[in-house]
Amino acid sequence: MRSTALLLLSLIPCPAFSTIIDRIAVIVGASIVKDSDIERDLRVTAFLNGGPLDLSKESRKKAAKRLIDQVFIRREIRIGDYPAATPEEASQQLEALKKQRFKTNGAFLDALRRYGLTEADLRTEFQWQLSVLRFIDTRFKPGIIITDEEIAQYYRAHQAALAREHPGKSSLADVEDSIRETLTGEKVNQLFFSWLDEQRQNVKIEFREESLS
Repeated sequence: MRSTALLLLSLIPCPAFSTIIDRIAVIVGASIVKDSDIERDLRVTAFLNGGPLDLSKESRKKAAKRLIDQVFIRREIRIGDYPAATPEEASQQLEALKKQRFKTNGAFLDALRRYGLTEADLRTEFQWQLSVLRFIDTRFKPGIIITDEEIAQYYRAHQAALAREHPGKSSLADVEDSIRETLTGEKVNQLFFSWLDEQRQNVKIEFREESLS
């Protein structure tokens, strides 16, 4: 689950100046999600996916739901004192993105302008994404046990695909570690999404914009 664009902000005129009002879109317990948060999420997501910017009601609804989940995760990270990613790690991710997708720094800056973003927006997003991954691993991965029978069942069910994925090394012994990692990831995801469902059920969520619910 950060642009600086102000498309959805309200302007209240007064004799000397205009005051920008950032509307509250969703109230999640004691936290809020603002219109600018939703638009920023849409702009960053579009930039990272390399797709067109979509500010439609349906896209805003999806972004609002992502940001609601982020409220729960941020609170858990804070109260559980889970380790967060550092700005340096985020900068490394940003530099890797530049090298992979842009031939020059000018091309990168042009893309930022088209999406209405800054480097700081992307750096913040990368730091958050890394923090979430770290939280999920720390919170849900310990204690997961993958049995030999589960590995054998997975191997039998996916033997053909495993043979294509690991040509020449597709015996159970060859791919056991890979299967264990896959099954561990699946169980981590199940625990994580079950936890999110529980948070949604136990926290009052109030949509200030009906189109977001």
